[in-house]
Amino acid sequence: MARVFVTGASGFIGGALTTRLLERGDQVVGLARSDAAAEKVAARGAEVARGDLIDEESIAAGMVGCEAAYHVAGVNSHCPPDPDMLLRVNVGGAEAAVRAAARAGIGRMVYTSSAASLGESVGTVGTEDCTHRGSYLSVYDRSKHEGERAVFAAAAETGVEVVAVNPSSVQGPPRTGGNGGIIIAYLNGKLPAFVDTQVSVVDVQDCIEGHLLAAERGESGRRYVLNGATLHSLQALEIVSELSGVRDRVRMIPPPVARAAVAMAEAAYRLRGKTPSVCRARVRTILHGHRYDGSRATRELGLDYTPVADTFARTIEWAVAEGLVTRPLPGAQPAGA
Repeated sequence: MARVFVTGASGFIGGALTTRLLERGDQVVGLARSDAAAEKVAARGAEVARGDLIDEESIAAGMVGCEAAYHVAGVNSHCPPDPDMLLRVNVGGAEAAVRAAARAGIGRMVYTSSAASLGESVGTVGTEDCTHRGSYLSVYDRSKHEGERAVFAAAAETGVEVVAVNPSSVQGPPRTGGNGGIIIAYLNGKLPAFVDTQVSVVDVQDCIEGHLLAAERGESGRRYVLNGATLHSLQALEIVSELSGVRDRVRMIPPPVARAAVAMAEAAYRLRGKTPSVCRARVRTILHGHRYDGSRATRELGLDYTPVADTFARTIEWAVAEGLVTRPLPGAQPAGA
């Protein structure tokens, strides 16, 4: 049993990681900035450490007495209302976490980076060793690339062993955003159009196992892409159709049309002083498409990936049970039947 520090313990990945650590018998200390986050961390059964990612002092104070750390927290948005804050958290906060670990005497940390940090050129497969294309699709991509560089630089300076994991799109209950949101929209008949692109996904449970294996077996200074499957958007919808019985037609729109439409929508939102949930940066990211190679994690860490159909099946079952699917699915049994 170990005492482990986790940032982002109130979030999707960090919360699932916290639950898994507690299940195996570890004591978990979760960083919480707000009262709402503290309630979520405590509800999972972890000890709460109040602090802020951009306050190294508070992070170090919470880490005292811990033997290992997972830095999972960050801002995950292609359309942030405050891009400068996103950079401060994802870059400065990541570096602060490493320096805080050194001050607290923690010798090893797993850092949750992102496959977005790879910066693979369009049409190529992203690997841990690919050359960054030198440009960014979004401020989020920039933040994860610069954050990863800052983390490894701080690790080299302080002597903390840092292993990075680079998940692709993390899917599975209880996520309702990203590709999970697209699945739910399709089930509700609210996805009339999309674009033909490539998506890479990893099951949330595989993502968590990748974190644990990285802590145990990962080489310091090395990064590990976590990706279970790459498929075209039409292939993904076909899998969802087979699992759910929904056969709605989704029209594939040309990239120039998608770019023009989102530019107009974003401008309209800005005029009203609002931040759009779908912006040009997100559409650029979708149109770029992503193909990632997650085989290093299998070879070097021993990670086995869940079939993507199983991930989608769990997502559909959970969404139905939670009432997020608002129309009956073909062949589904009525509630209470």
